[in-house]
Amino acid sequence: MTTTSAPHRDEEPARHHIGSRPASARRDERAVAWADKLWSSVRAADEHSALDVVGDARAAGLDAETVLLEVIGAVQHRVGAEWAANRMSVVEEHAATAINDRVIAALSADRPATFLGRVTVACVDKEWHALPARLLAETLRLRGWQVGYLGAQVPTAHLVSHVHRTGADTVCLSAALSTRLPVAHAAITAVQAVGTPVMVGGLAFGADGRWARQLGADAWAPEARAAADRLAAGPLPRPRAPHQAIDDLPHLADQEFTLVTRTSRTLVRETLQGLEQRFPAMRGYDDDQRERTAEDLAHIVEFLAAALYVDDEDLFTHFLTWTAEILTARGVPAGSLLPALELLAEQLRDFPRARGIIAAARETLA
Repeated sequence: MTTTSAPHRDEEPARHHIGSRPASARRDERAVAWADKLWSSVRAADEHSALDVVGDARAAGLDAETVLLEVIGAVQHRVGAEWAANRMSVVEEHAATAINDRVIAALSADRPATFLGRVTVACVDKEWHALPARLLAETLRLRGWQVGYLGAQVPTAHLVSHVHRTGADTVCLSAALSTRLPVAHAAITAVQAVGTPVMVGGLAFGADGRWARQLGADAWAPEARAAADRLAAGPLPRPRAPHQAIDDLPHLADQEFTLVTRTSRTLVRETLQGLEQRFPAMRGYDDDQRERTAEDLAHIVEFLAAALYVDDEDLFTHFLTWTAEILTARGVPAGSLLPALELLAEQLRDFPRARGIIAAARETLA
């Protein structure tokens, strides 16, 4: 089992494995043609042409928010879809993302005359996919908010320090991968502990926001316009009194999440060794293929831990389904996942929740 050409798990394109990117109900049909033009420029890695496209779209009458979300945002979503279909390499994906980031910076718009309040926008710790948060930050600026945009992988302690220093009215946290849910939970509770409400977004929290509610966030939004609309509707409710993670997630008392996380390296190593016996094709793998397989297994264990954290088998099952699609697109049999799951289940024989989650995923894949 290996994706061979897949990126390292921390470099995965900004797309999630549990559903497609939510779309705003408000659409400007003119944006489709401009998104196609921007896609051509991005695909050719032509930054100058991309800048011209965005400038021309504004000159043609598209407002800055439409260009931001329905042209640039739509192209970035397409980048992720093309990578998943194995029609774009990791290098090409990185180049495309860099160009989109550049055209966002160059997007012209009038500065609001007055500000509605202060908002801090950040990615949770370990979350590298910064463009969705950047799109939100720029949308809020266009709507009249004073925004402190902190970018990718912001450590929780630094985030809280920034909130203390700036006096933000609201913190908006972004996460694309559900493996970030434990650190997102820590960030939510830490910010709430200083009296500041938290809105979260990104597919890490589920396409319907189910895990945002479970982690005690004060609000959730499926996309940038919805987030801006919610903030414009009035202040978020004041957060509840300081509390611990186990207050939101009582099932953590069984320690399965903690133990799986602590033993993740052992789980990966033992599974990799066992696969050589159960999946004979692995015996012919070169060093690079073996390394990629180990990375894939580490990712599987991370998602299993995240599913244990929120006690939801759907998180793991949907990730495995997505992984099977990626493997198939790269010419690797999706059935190669089953022996790995069997080996994990054997190692976790004393973990009833983990075994139940793995069993559900195996049934779906089978």
